[in-house]
Amino acid sequence: MTNPFRLDGKTALVTGASSGLGWRFAQVLARAGAHVGITARRTDRLEELATEIRAFDGRAMPFRMDVTDNASIEAAVEAVETELGPIDILINNSGVSREGLAVDLSEDDYDFVMNTNVKGAFFVAQAVAKRMIPRGRGGRIVNIASIAGLRTLPTLSVYCMSKAAVIHMTRSLAHEWTRYGINVNAICPGYVETEMNRDYWETEGGRKLISKLPRRRLGNVDDLDGALMLMVAEESRFINGAILPVDDGLTVML
Repeated sequence: MTNPFRLDGKTALVTGASSGLGWRFAQVLARAGAHVGITARRTDRLEELATEIRAFDGRAMPFRMDVTDNASIEAAVEAVETELGPIDILINNSGVSREGLAVDLSEDDYDFVMNTNVKGAFFVAQAVAKRMIPRGRGGRIVNIASIAGLRTLPTLSVYCMSKAAVIHMTRSLAHEWTRYGINVNAICPGYVETEMNRDYWETEGGRKLISKLPRRRLGNVDDLDGALMLMVAEESRFINGAILPVDDGLTVML
């Protein structure tokens, strides 16, 4: 039996790879043998990530992609396939947030979140699927949603709305593309410590929030490794349209 967690010969595309979860996802896929196209608007960070991956004999190449710009999406997807081969795996990870009371959020705040988290995720998935479908060999698309799409979180109304949309988008695309052998699933991370939010968890508000979590602890980026590899493995062919919370039990709390 082959190792289901090896991805040799596969090409993966990771959006939002310049930090946080995207950075980790790219490393995990590369360690499993995939050739990884890493994309973001900040290409300087992508070069650093590519160097880290090459240090353990993985293969990764950086590509600039602005997910709010369809021309940028198309150009990046085309470049990944030209340099690394046909895309087998998409990790649709780019995401942003704006915090504030609903009555205080501006139209710019709304557009900033929705254009990245929803519109961007849809058109990246579309660009990849338009190439997967005619090749006829299927593929894996993993949308990174959030527990915010499953429950409300204070002062994050638009972010919650956007991630709920990503969850329903996942189900819709899974339904439409199942005939082509493309499995579309979503991972919903809970509270995970990353370089971008690390300082917050040291504040009074951050420590108070941790005290309310089921096990009074945050997740680490590597706590998502198993869910990621499950969703992209060849043996996950019967998993389609699944929404998987990885949150230490937070979504089952009242």
